[in-house]
Amino acid sequence: MTLSVVVITKDEAHNIKDCFESVHWADERILVDAESSDQTVEIARSMNPPVQVFTRSWPGFGPQKNFGVAQASSDWILILDADERVTLALQHEIHDRLHRPDLGTVAYRVPRRNVLWGHWIRYGGLYPDYQIRLFQKGTAFYNDIPIHENLIVKGAIGTLRHPLDHYSERHIEDHFKKMDVYTTLAAKGKWDARVSVSWHHLLLNPLVTLCKVLFLKQGVRDGVAGLINSLFSSMYTFLKYAKVWEMSRDGRQPQERP
Repeated sequence: MTLSVVVITKDEAHNIKDCFESVHWADERILVDAESSDQTVEIARSMNPPVQVFTRSWPGFGPQKNFGVAQASSDWILILDADERVTLALQHEIHDRLHRPDLGTVAYRVPRRNVLWGHWIRYGGLYPDYQIRLFQKGTAFYNDIPIHENLIVKGAIGTLRHPLDHYSERHIEDHFKKMDVYTTLAAKGKWDARVSVSWHHLLLNPLVTLCKVLFLKQGVRDGVAGLINSLFSSMYTFLKYAKVWEMSRDGRQPQERP
């Protein structure tokens, strides 16, 4: 069985080399780039083994990934984000599954180890953070929603044991860049669903999120990093509803961007 790895990017020059090097053993590596303004494409094209590079304007997360999957020629597909790395243990496990697949299984979920600001966040709902990423070609596709697109699988889904490493944010300042993008996408989803915002969404929902992540999901056990993650989660909830409130006041939709 052969394997293609598909990665979609936008301005990921700082990540793309390490990402593709972690899957140098794959039969095919594919990059779909949303017209990056940095050196993402040049770095990918200079790599050995070669990376197939496609450049196209941004249609949304799901459609962009579906395009990449359509370009793949292997029996199995592995979807990665640019800030993710396949560990040696996961590589061996994937190799075993490709050559000895579980009977009737057409896709696998992978545990993801989220590393924020140099700390592996074990609690707060961030581990094992299962992601369906490995699947037989022709058995799955992504839906088209603004944020947290889902892989729709036609068949049985198995579970791998070894985690994928996710270096989501290396510095605190990275969080604010991502939070602005993702809260805008989340607000667009609320706007499209005709959700109205009142004072309790802005006051109570962030407090509920904070208590849930910090205490119910034991984020406090991650120490200072866990506290920061919990507060950021609360801030995310506040900004999401604040942006919906602003859109309802101004009568405008947010602009989607990767």
